[in-house]
Amino acid sequence: MKSVTPSSKRARVLVTGGAGFIGSNLVHRLAGEGHEVTVLDSLARPGVEANLAWLTAQHGGKIHHIRADIRDADAVTEAVREASAVFHFAAQVAVTTSLSDPRSDFEVNVGGTFGLLEALRKRGGRVPLVFASTNKVYGDLADVPLRLAKSAYEPVDAALCQHGIAEDRPLDFHTPYGCSKGAADQYVLDYARSFGVPAAVLRMSCIYGPRQRGTEDQGWVAHFLISALEGKPISLYGDGCQVRDVLDVSDCIEAYVACWRNIEKVEGRAFNLGGGPENAVSLRRLIAEIEKLIGSSVETRFSEWRAGDQRYYVSDTRRIRKALGLKPALGWKQGVRRLASWLQSERGARARKLEAAE
Repeated sequence: MKSVTPSSKRARVLVTGGAGFIGSNLVHRLAGEGHEVTVLDSLARPGVEANLAWLTAQHGGKIHHIRADIRDADAVTEAVREASAVFHFAAQVAVTTSLSDPRSDFEVNVGGTFGLLEALRKRGGRVPLVFASTNKVYGDLADVPLRLAKSAYEPVDAALCQHGIAEDRPLDFHTPYGCSKGAADQYVLDYARSFGVPAAVLRMSCIYGPRQRGTEDQGWVAHFLISALEGKPISLYGDGCQVRDVLDVSDCIEAYVACWRNIEKVEGRAFNLGGGPENAVSLRRLIAEIEKLIGSSVETRFSEWRAGDQRYYVSDTRRIRKALGLKPALGWKQGVRRLASWLQSERGARARKLEAAE
C-alpha cells in the first residue's frame, strides 16, 4: 500500500472553508510552516473576506484562493488534484439555519462532503483528510441524569462528571444539522474503511479565539463578547445554566496538525475535541467573567430552549490526547481575555475598554 505523504515536508494543502474562523487560523499555521495552501471558500459568511485578506497580507503567494461552493464538483476536483492533504471545514454551521432550510443544509454538509470524498477516491494516492465534525452527533443527551450546582448543570454519574462524554457514546442525530453533520461524519469514516482514504474525524465542542466573528446562531463565545463590548444585550435560550467545554483555537489547530502528522496511526477513527472538564463553563458563568473583563454589568434576556440544545456537553479528551500527545489546553479565562482583546482591537472606538488583568 502506498504510504501517506509525510507532513514534515513542504506540501500543497487544501483547506475547504479556509477563510472561516478555524480554517483561517489553520491556514495561517500551515503557511507559516512553509506549506502552499489552497483555500476553497465561497466567502458566503459575513466577515470572512477580512480573514482572507489578512492571510494574503501575511503570506502572499503561499495562499491560493478558489472562490467556489463546496457543492461545485468541478472546483472540488480541481482543488484536490494537487493536494497532499485536505482539511474539510466548509459547511452549513447553524442549527437554526438547518431548521429553516433543511435541504440546503443537507446539500452542503452531506452532498459537499460526499463530493469531496469521491474526488479523493477517484484521484487515489492516499491523500489524508481530516474532517471537522461536531458534538451534535450525540444528540441532546436528554437521557443523561443531571443536577444543578452553582448555576451549572452537571451529570449525576461521578465518572461522567469527571471525564465528560466519550467516543463510545451512541450516535443520536437531532435537528437537520445534527443529521447532516452526522451523516457526513459517518461517510468520512466509511470511506476510510471501504476505500482506504486515510481520513479521521474530529467531533468538536465549542471552539473560540481570534478571527471568530460569532453570531447568535454560531460562535457563541465571540458573540457574547461582541455584544458586551458594544453594550448590547445577550439573549439566552433556556436558563443559561447549560454547560459546554470551550477550547482556544490555538489548541484546536494543534490537534488538527497533529492528526495530519499521525494520520497513519489515527485513520478511520473519530475523536472528541474540546476543552475537557477543566474548561467546562456555563453560559451564566461566562457572562459573569465577561462582566469582570469590561467592568460593568451585561443585560441578559431569556427565551425558550431551542431544538436539540444540550443542557450539558463536555468532551472526554483522554482518547485524542493519548493518540496525538496533545499538551493541556489553555485555561478558558485566559483564552477569553485574549479573544476579548482581539475583538476590542478589531472594533476600535465601538468597543468598551477592558479592565486590567488581575
